[in-house]
Amino acid sequence: MYKNNRRFRPRFNNRGRGRAQGSFRIKSFDPSQIVNQSIGLKEEKAYLPEHAFGDFAVSESLKSRILKRGFVTPTPIQDRAIPEILNGRDVVGIANTGTGKTAAFLIPLINKALLNRKSKSLIIAPTRELAAQIDTELQVFSHGLGIYSATCIGGLSIRGQIRLLQRQPGFVIGTPGRLLDLESQRKINFAQFDSIVMDEVDRMLDMGFIHDVNKIVSKLPSKRQSLFFAATIDEKVKDVMSKFTHNPVTISVKTTDASVNVRQDIVAVKGRNKAEVLQELLDTKEVSKTLIFTRTKRGADTLHRSLSKIKFHAVVLHGNKSQGQRQRSLEQFRRGQVNILIATDVASRGIDVNDISHVINYDLPESRNAYIHRIGRTGRANKKGTAITFVG
Repeated sequence: MYKNNRRFRPRFNNRGRGRAQGSFRIKSFDPSQIVNQSIGLKEEKAYLPEHAFGDFAVSESLKSRILKRGFVTPTPIQDRAIPEILNGRDVVGIANTGTGKTAAFLIPLINKALLNRKSKSLIIAPTRELAAQIDTELQVFSHGLGIYSATCIGGLSIRGQIRLLQRQPGFVIGTPGRLLDLESQRKINFAQFDSIVMDEVDRMLDMGFIHDVNKIVSKLPSKRQSLFFAATIDEKVKDVMSKFTHNPVTISVKTTDASVNVRQDIVAVKGRNKAEVLQELLDTKEVSKTLIFTRTKRGADTLHRSLSKIKFHAVVLHGNKSQGQRQRSLEQFRRGQVNILIATDVASRGIDVNDISHVINYDLPESRNAYIHRIGRTGRANKKGTAITFVG
């Protein structure tokens, strides 16, 4: 990250209070209380898995690809969910973000496709980025196994996705809106799928997809294996879960709202210019690869221009960007070509970058769940991270 020559000493505290700035009230969540409650949390005891990846009853060809991926010891959600999914059970998985949920359902579903080439899996995700990430991981595990997929998301040519669907792929991964568009054009038939995954269901409902999700569920075959993953469960999620699953095994490996690997801090702005406070923060040695959240697309663009003027290299990710632009920004950030990504909440799910050192909530999130998912972008893969929220 290019830094200018100014030197600052921002002061952090865990006692800040305040509301989002602005001349009108908007729904927002001040995480100060969560931060106070998190002080003094003890490190969780190391999880002792019951299995190694070599123990799972999957094909040898799939095992070899798992090992090439560097997987040896499963995470808690993988350790407990994979055997149940292999046994054909419906599974509800509740775990903090960044705990390996994607591999927990992909590995047994790939094995199912190897055993029965007629098996078809539908994976539904809330955001384009998460859908693309799932497909990328699928390609890694299934490379050379003759398993094909179609990613069906907005922002890309629907014609290209129709061509992929005509090949009758074993996996279809998509967002609710685009999947329903394709279904309305009779390019996809939800009744053909014998395995269904709903990933990050809580985020789908937060984004207003409740009607789309219920519509898809109503068109699914009665005989199916249903896998349901979320980081948070509320009444709306429970309602969808009851309609979607049948006698499921519930696996919860979540112990706290946020990972103990994430240090949470509050910066009390106290009337100062937030952009200047942010500049001070970015100018410290501790801050390296940083994800900054704003509430609006316009706010993200304005902040990007402000940082660019003082020679910080950053990219932007939000809903007004084309899918190609969004993917380029994410890849530049992932590869370390830039060390600052400014994003709206479209990025709070689906960004799988393990070396993000800091998440900065430049604007307050709209809800507790949004806060948890934002800060879950750091402290991943057992690494330490810091989440900082501006208040006041």
